[in-house]
Amino acid sequence: MRVLFYINRLNGGGAERVISQLANFFSSSGDNSILVTSFRSDNEYELNEGVTRYSLENEEIVQSRLIRNATRIKKLRAIIKSEGPDVVLSFMQEPNFRALVAGFGLPCKVVVSVRNDPAREYAGKIGRFVGKFLMPFLADGCVFQTHQAMEWFPARLRRKSRVIPNAVNPVFFETDKSGVNSYWVAIGRLTEQKNYPMMLKAFAAVRMDFPDECLRIYGEGPMRSDLQRMVYALGLSDGVALCGRTSDVPAVLADAKGFLMSSDYEGMPNALMEAMAVGLPCVVTDCPCGGPGELIADGTNGVLVPVGNSRAMADQIKRLLVEDNVGDMTSVAAESMKAYLPDKVFMAWKGYLIQISLGGRNEHPSS
Repeated sequence: MRVLFYINRLNGGGAERVISQLANFFSSSGDNSILVTSFRSDNEYELNEGVTRYSLENEEIVQSRLIRNATRIKKLRAIIKSEGPDVVLSFMQEPNFRALVAGFGLPCKVVVSVRNDPAREYAGKIGRFVGKFLMPFLADGCVFQTHQAMEWFPARLRRKSRVIPNAVNPVFFETDKSGVNSYWVAIGRLTEQKNYPMMLKAFAAVRMDFPDECLRIYGEGPMRSDLQRMVYALGLSDGVALCGRTSDVPAVLADAKGFLMSSDYEGMPNALMEAMAVGLPCVVTDCPCGGPGELIADGTNGVLVPVGNSRAMADQIKRLLVEDNVGDMTSVAAESMKAYLPDKVFMAWKGYLIQISLGGRNEHPSS
């Protein structure tokens, strides 16, 4: 099977990591794997030598939406014609739109994938047109991370869709937790979606009762300066560090005592899954489109708090600091993540794409 993967970039986020993993998996399992990005970027995820790589532009070009999409659709269509894939698989809203238009009328199947809260990713008139009309009528299939995300779309799309979660690298189950366990940790881009101000307010409240507690936030993004100013304003300079990107997530998690996530919305958060696999107590927001809620049974393998509620997050962190049965929660968390090992998840992807390439349709979406 020849599979062409398409996404805007290949660095920085969970969707980018997943699509690179899929391209590598298909390549290593004997399929022809072609990965196309809209532009090149620094610190890209690594690809196997067997993955054919294209970029529509050498670097991101600032253009109007109309010109940007028209140009990229034309270039993408040319690559599809040249490579002749059986299936085109795209990730994220704009790439999904471009893949549907670029592949229209060509002898290939087009499968799109929704990687975030569709109420936000497909907001506005254009977004709703893509999500409510183009995808149901033009897509041959769709992959969601959560059942909640799938419910936003019309039945016409749901009937030919599949829910497939992210995979957890086995290295996280092997991470040695016998170290110092000295800090709480958060991992993710410094963007509004992650709502780090809520986390900082919560941690400031925690330090009122536990002044020695520390938090490390790993990631980069446009909110870095604002967050650094907030750290100073809350008097957290000696307890909170913005550490930038890390290339060794297992080592970061190995020395942590707990994991925090304050997002307003998420798909299926890789960082949360990895922290649970390591066996960290996790305090996270129960945000749309349902990823944390599908991963965590509140109080059993982690803790869920309401979106935007810094007091609730602070209270749960303080509770974990004094409770004796946290070890039971973390062992259950690690065990629950074994359902997301790569072999199972990637074979679900392969089985679905083979089904679509042969003209099949999944009438009963399943995970």
